[in-house]
Amino acid sequence: MRSRFSIATALLLTFWGTTVSGADETSPNIVVIYADDLGYGDLGCYGATRVKTPNLDRLASRGLRFTDAHSPAATCTPSRYSLLTGEYAWRQKGTNILPGDASLIIKPGRITVPALLKQAGYTTGAVGKWHLGLGEGPIDWNSEIRPGPLEVGFDSCFILPATGDRVPCVYVKDRRVVGLDPKDPIKVDYVQPVGDEPTGRSNPDQLKIKLSHGHDNTIVNGISRIGYMTGGKSARWVDEDMADVLTREATSFIDRNQARPFFLYFATHDVHVPRVPHPRFAGKSGCGVRGDVIEELDWCVGEVLATLDRLKLTDNTLVLFSSDNGPVVDDGYADEAEKMLNGHRPSGPLRGGKYSPYEGGTRVPLIASWPAKIKPGVSDALICQIDLLATFAALAKRNLPQEAGPDSHNVLPALLGTSPQGRDHLVEQGGGLSLRQGKWKLIARQATGQGGAATKKAGAAKKKNNGPAFELYDLAADPTESKNLASDHPEVLKSMNLLLDKIRKNE
Repeated sequence: MRSRFSIATALLLTFWGTTVSGADETSPNIVVIYADDLGYGDLGCYGATRVKTPNLDRLASRGLRFTDAHSPAATCTPSRYSLLTGEYAWRQKGTNILPGDASLIIKPGRITVPALLKQAGYTTGAVGKWHLGLGEGPIDWNSEIRPGPLEVGFDSCFILPATGDRVPCVYVKDRRVVGLDPKDPIKVDYVQPVGDEPTGRSNPDQLKIKLSHGHDNTIVNGISRIGYMTGGKSARWVDEDMADVLTREATSFIDRNQARPFFLYFATHDVHVPRVPHPRFAGKSGCGVRGDVIEELDWCVGEVLATLDRLKLTDNTLVLFSSDNGPVVDDGYADEAEKMLNGHRPSGPLRGGKYSPYEGGTRVPLIASWPAKIKPGVSDALICQIDLLATFAALAKRNLPQEAGPDSHNVLPALLGTSPQGRDHLVEQGGGLSLRQGKWKLIARQATGQGGAATKKAGAAKKKNNGPAFELYDLAADPTESKNLASDHPEVLKSMNLLLDKIRKNE
C-alpha cells in the first residue's frame, strides 16, 4: 500500500509530467459511464425482468459483467472522490455528501484519473453530475468559477455543480454558468433564504412533486430543492430535458475528439431524485417513475454506444459502466416510487441499499466492454472503482508516483478478464466501515480499531448504535447477510479487525 498523498506529490508532478510520452493510435479510448443510485438488481443483465435495459444488456453481452464489483462508498460524494483520486474518502475530512456551494475537495495538483490520462496523451472530458465542490470559499456564480474539474485534470467539462435536488439548478461549462444573464445574477445560500422566491415549505401548492422529507427550500421548475437560490432564470435547467442535454454533451465530446485518444467521464443524473423523466419515458416502464428513469438511463447509454459505432471507434474503446452506490427508493420526494415498483427489486438478492453497510450499499453493476481485448463473460473477481487510477496507469504504461492513489490497486488482468483474481481485500464505507476479505465480510460500527478487545466492547457499542457493534458474514454461504457469525468465529473477527485497524492507520 502506498503512503498517503502529501504536498510533495505536486513537486513530483512537475517532473513526472515531462517524462511521459503521448498516446498513440493503439491507445484505447476510455469511456466511464457513472450512473447515480442504480442498484445491483436494476438491470436486465443482473436479473431484472420488469424494467427493460436493452442497451446495457447488449453492452454486457459483448463484454465482461462483474458480480462482485463495488463503489467505494454507499453514498455519492465519497464514491466520486475515491474513483478520481484512488484514495478512500474516509481518510479525508469534508468528503461526505456536500452542499451545492461547497469548495472543491480534490486538491489541485494531485494525480487523479484524468490528470494521469492527460499526461499520457489523452484528451479528457467530464460531463454530468460533479458533486465534488467548486472554488475555494464562497462561490461567485456570476464570474469564473475555479478551481474545478479543469484544475484536477479535465480539459473540458459540462457539469451539474452538485445534484438535481440541490441548488444552484444550472449547468457549468468549463468555468462559467451556461446561459447566464449578467443582469440577473445568481445568489445561493444553504443557511437562510435569499431573494423572495417561493419555497416548498411555504408554498406546497406550487409543487408538481410533493415532498416526503426535506427538500423544502427554493422551488425551481415546480420542484423544491435543498438550499436557497435567486436569480439566473435564463440559466436554470429543465429537469425533464436533463438526460437529453447531458447525453448530447457526452456524444459531442466523442465527436470532437474522435481523431485522438480520449477519456470521457460521463456521470449521468438518472436515477437520482428528483426523478423527472422526459415525456418519452414517463410511464413507459410499468414500474413507476424510478423504473422510467432507469429506462431513460439505458437510452443515454445507447446514444453513447451508437456514437462509438457510427464513428467506428467501438473496437478500440474501453467502456466501463457502473454506479456510485446502491439503490434508494424514497429519498425525499413523494413520487410513489415505492408503491409502483411492481415486483422490481432494486438491490436484487442483496441486503441493504444506499447509505447501508450491507452489500446492497456498495455492490453495484460493473460492465467492461472493449471488443478488441475483452472476451464476453462473467467475472466474480472482487474489484472496486477506487482501483481505476492504478489500473489505468497500467493500461497506459505509466508508473504512478509513490504517493499517488494510496488505496488504488492495479486490477487490469481482472478487468480484461485474463485473471479471475481481483483485490485481496476491500474497505466499504457506509454506516461505518466494513471489510471484505475472501468469503468474509466484517461490519465494524465502531470508529477505531479494536484488535483482540473487539468482542469485549461489542455490548457497549450495540447500545450506542442501536445494533451490534460487529457483524461477520460468510458471503459464500450467506450472500444475503442474514446470519451474524461474529460470536461463532472470534478468531476471524480478531484478525479482520486487526487488518481494518492497519488499513485505517495506513500501515
